[in-house]
Amino acid sequence: MVISDAQVHIWGADTPVRPWPADGHARAQRAVPLGVEELIREMDNAGVDRAVIVPPSWEGDRNDLALDAARQHPSRLAVMGRLDLKSHGTRSLRRWRDLPGMLGVRLTFHTDVGVDDAEWFWPEAADAGLPVMIFGPGQTAAFGEVAKRFPDLRLIVDHLNLRTGASLADLDSALEALLKLSDLSNLAIKISALPCLLGPGESVESLAPFIRRVIDAYGADRTMWGSDLSRLPIPYIDWVTAGTSGFNCLSPTEIAQVMGASLATWLDWPEEPT
Repeated sequence: MVISDAQVHIWGADTPVRPWPADGHARAQRAVPLGVEELIREMDNAGVDRAVIVPPSWEGDRNDLALDAARQHPSRLAVMGRLDLKSHGTRSLRRWRDLPGMLGVRLTFHTDVGVDDAEWFWPEAADAGLPVMIFGPGQTAAFGEVAKRFPDLRLIVDHLNLRTGASLADLDSALEALLKLSDLSNLAIKISALPCLLGPGESVESLAPFIRRVIDAYGADRTMWGSDLSRLPIPYIDWVTAGTSGFNCLSPTEIAQVMGASLATWLDWPEEPT
């Protein structure tokens, strides 16, 4: 089984040479940047074969560090890149994947960018065959409308579309919104960063009923495990082990799909034997 993490961040420091955006819409998940060398060490120690780098919003719409990391480790890392939705035409989406290591696009809608700003993007991404990871707490229904309008567009919803700082108590309402969209075959779900929901006295095992509901609705072939490593509140290897053990609710076939095979299919990122 090839274990693939559907979401990790790496980033550089905010410096005059490489400054972050001045608007301050997003804050780094930790004070010390997570670089590619540390990421690879963490993956090796936890038994993770591959990971998708999602450039973080606090660096702005740039992909340079992520693409450089993928060039350094082409068998281990790939990128879902960011773009500026308000600058239509800055790069042809048909040639987006010509960049070595680039698999698709990741969009976030939790700053000053709204789903309406992507009106030009959806048909072009669908036409180009680009998979798109999306994150916008409170906008699950809007994502569903996009999926309905563009059935050839592959959309992957991050973190069950839960806001940063959400808790286990927020899962029911999040799932209610997502499960209403499960009949949309071009929509997939990332069960990523879920340990971040746990409070004192709550264990990873308490996530099992919710994960089972996602699998029952979407199928393991549309569900993808991920960590969001830089804000993971438990050891990386513990979250990996929870997944490879099936969260005590998945079959062996479902485990293989959730832990890597479904991601490989949706992103057109063929698995290589380990």
